[in-house]
Amino acid sequence: MRKRTTSIPVNHFDGELNAGIFVEKISFKDLPGFEELERPERHDRHSFFLLENGTITLEIDFKKYKIRSPAVIYMHPNQVHRILAFENVMVSSLGINNENLNPAYLKLLEEITPAKPLLLKKETFSLISGAVSLCLRFSKRNPDKLYHSLLKDSCNAWVALVISLYLEQSGPTDKLSRFEVVTKAFKEILEHHYATVKRPAAYAQKLNISTPYLNECVKNATGYPVTYHIQQRTILEAKRLLYHSDRSVKEIAFELGYDNYPYFSRLFTNISGMTPLAFRNKNLD
Repeated sequence: MRKRTTSIPVNHFDGELNAGIFVEKISFKDLPGFEELERPERHDRHSFFLLENGTITLEIDFKKYKIRSPAVIYMHPNQVHRILAFENVMVSSLGINNENLNPAYLKLLEEITPAKPLLLKKETFSLISGAVSLCLRFSKRNPDKLYHSLLKDSCNAWVALVISLYLEQSGPTDKLSRFEVVTKAFKEILEHHYATVKRPAAYAQKLNISTPYLNECVKNATGYPVTYHIQQRTILEAKRLLYHSDRSVKEIAFELGYDNYPYFSRLFTNISGMTPLAFRNKNLD
């Protein structure tokens, strides 16, 4: 049986020398036993991966992705993930914290959710591979006087290329309707306040618009009302905590802003199709 912990494990990239930036190329043939690889975790920074060879199956926030090379994978710091299977994998990875990211890129990354893995065409793979190669080379030039600046700038170029791929997939942002603009702003606020703010009116107030208009915008842009998005985001975090920690359901409910435990349990059951305890037990198998 998998051993749970009091909280979701966070990989802090201990021992790194690059002050908030971690770059490496690895082959999974060189890594330790699979038991270590399949341990669920989340990183303390933004994670970028260039899958150069092989096939890997990942679980990211309870969704499975079978990814064949060449591909890029981006994960937010709060996303829980684990490796389920792999075959002949060669991957270059970048971990970079907020302080080292270009502020404009950081804002764009916060808007990319969910960030699904992207398959690459040959041309695009060649371009990103060149940027990644430069990052890896700079990461080994510690004696250089401008070492950190060179590493930071080259890694931000890698980040920019990945962001451009996600933006290309989502379509032009300069042609967003008013409904889409409001919905985008709502989702940004939701990500920071879902555990404490549950009422649509409170989000409308933060956006300086009326509650009916906020609901109209969000429903037109997504097909679902504001309450749906608040509940979905909260239950996602509940699933993370149920699966990756040993906190009681009542503790999790309280942490996510629900003093009324029976209400939280009913909400979780309605959205997930099973009770919180059933969800936990199912995922312990």
